[in-house]
Amino acid sequence: MSSKETEWKTALQSKEKFADFISDYFKEHKELTGNYETPSYYEYYTVTLDSKEGLVITLKTGLNQTANGSPAMPFKDLEHISVEQFRQLILNKKFADQTETLTDVFSKMLASEPTAHFNRDE
Repeated sequence: MSSKETEWKTALQSKEKFADFISDYFKEHKELTGNYETPSYYEYYTVTLDSKEGLVITLKTGLNQTANGSPAMPFKDLEHISVEQFRQLILNKKFADQTETLTDVFSKMLASEPTAHFNRDE
């Protein structure tokens, strides 16, 4: 495990440490981007820090396969959340593959900074 992954996982355990980690991370990086993908489903993330609105998460989700063969339109969402709400999201988010959590995804993203791509077999 890289030192960034270790710092990340340690920071997740404390509201204050996580706030410090996020602040330091965004001083060095413009954004945190990555995605989670299975053969049938995907989520693309971009997280930025806004001094007035906290964290801004741009999320695009969709299906890779559809019944009629044509790709479904992706769903796009923009969320403004606090650093603590982001920490709680990371701690509690589950994907279709219950063995992969948002904590795991972001840990891998941080280890392979600044962008990462993850595929999971179903």
